[in-house]
Amino acid sequence: MPLAVLAGLAGCHDAARQPVEERRVFRYNQPEALTSLDPAFARNQANTWAVSQLYNGLLELDSALLPGPALARRFEISPDGRRYTFWLRPGVRFHDSEAFPGGKGREVKAADFVYSFRRLLDGATASPGGWIFRGKVLENAAGEPSDTCFVAVNDSTLRIHLKEPFIPFLGILTMPYAYVVPREAVQKYGKDFREHPVGTGPFRFKLWDEGNVLLYHRNPGYWRKDEQGQPLPYLDAVAISFIADRKTEFLTFMQGKLDFLSGIREGSRDLILHPDGSVRQDFRGKFTVQKVPYLNTEYLGFQMDSTNLTGEQAVQGRALRDRRVRQALNYALNKPEMLAYVLNHVGQPGTSGFVPQALPSFSQEKVPGYTFQPQKARQLLQEASFGPGRPLRLRLSTVAERKEISEYMQKQWANVGVQVQIDINQSAAQQELVDNGKAAFFAKSWLGDYPDAENYLALFYSPNFSPAGPDKTHFKNAEYDRLYDQARRELDAGKRTALYQAMDRIVVRESPVIALYYDEVVRLTQNNVRGLKANPMNQLLLERVRKE
Repeated sequence: MPLAVLAGLAGCHDAARQPVEERRVFRYNQPEALTSLDPAFARNQANTWAVSQLYNGLLELDSALLPGPALARRFEISPDGRRYTFWLRPGVRFHDSEAFPGGKGREVKAADFVYSFRRLLDGATASPGGWIFRGKVLENAAGEPSDTCFVAVNDSTLRIHLKEPFIPFLGILTMPYAYVVPREAVQKYGKDFREHPVGTGPFRFKLWDEGNVLLYHRNPGYWRKDEQGQPLPYLDAVAISFIADRKTEFLTFMQGKLDFLSGIREGSRDLILHPDGSVRQDFRGKFTVQKVPYLNTEYLGFQMDSTNLTGEQAVQGRALRDRRVRQALNYALNKPEMLAYVLNHVGQPGTSGFVPQALPSFSQEKVPGYTFQPQKARQLLQEASFGPGRPLRLRLSTVAERKEISEYMQKQWANVGVQVQIDINQSAAQQELVDNGKAAFFAKSWLGDYPDAENYLALFYSPNFSPAGPDKTHFKNAEYDRLYDQARRELDAGKRTALYQAMDRIVVRESPVIALYYDEVVRLTQNNVRGLKANPMNQLLLERVRKE
């Protein structure tokens, strides 16, 4: 552990007299860049994991991924689905901070949520999270969120008014974007609030040496206790390192210098796992392996809109707008074999729709997808006027971490006469190409923002065209849009699931995307770690974690 961390730990609550080695410090690594400790900027996993230790929201997901009470002790939804009332838990206080008089954190009030939510929508904040409320809450004549969409009825009662029912709204309120922040701290630190966070969570900020270490200490005034009445969290501190190289990260974990590792990368996958996904003998017992379904669909996308395609991309785009070609590319892939030989069975083959396995509407029976049928692929290509005399030539835009799987697909497409060149782009550059409709054929993934199929199906709703929305393929289908509008207002869960499945069947039929596989969360933890549970959202929640 770096000297800066050891020095920082010297002030840990309830641990000052213990030797450093005995303190309950949880150590994890963050290989991707961490840009902010402000929940208004929790747009990626790095930021989300970091802020989730410092803050709370009105609600949180339970073990079944259902929204339940957090800072709101209870809530009520009006019969018309447009008014949400939350009663706050008494006695919850913000962390001690210089932003408050005397440096002592004050009690959280309903007005703090009004401030936090309005801050997300304020253009001056420039938060990428404003979408969680925009278009959903009550609007004024100009189409902007109204002054009365968030109301503090009194210090302990909050009301949110929607312009129309939106069934997944409770799930949205569990997102880090919806965590509560104090006005005093934001006003004191301004844009530097990103590195001076003040929340209500189980840990409080101690130091951040960017690129080297981030340190949190236990919050001695945390509002939550366990079932035996013992104060949470159990840990004294959290130390986050920033090792960018995956091989070095893995070696550091194997040396016992990290308590937890998320994901098994190409370099270590074959080392740890057999092709069938079981742990190799050399590693059994050395650490704990958890594998659960992940709310992430890995997919290939086709740009259905020629507006921004130029040159060679425009030529490809014309070919790919033929549905038979898109279907042929799907039939040509042996997805179960791909999972076995490339990914060591980490994930499930994408043989249904776009909605992943971890959600209730997933059903291979009701949403049958594509199986490996190379002869069917050749037939469809021939019907679309492609064959030996006129081979289909494509370029697949992807990133380095998908190179191995892209090369596997390249060989399978070659078997049906399709020549695919792989273009490896930097992640940010590829994102820009895809978001702006400049890539005819691309590899991407969709990680759910909240656990509802609506979040996946929003990728094919035509008002959501990128770059402003998530419809990166610019898919447009009137029947689909009608079903989507109906589903997000449907209060009956069974009827809503049937609508989701009908929409997913349209995605399968029209094939604006190829669902490659439904991902799985793989976590490695040291054997002395207790209480760290994986879930399909791949959240990192440390308040109930112990080290023995």
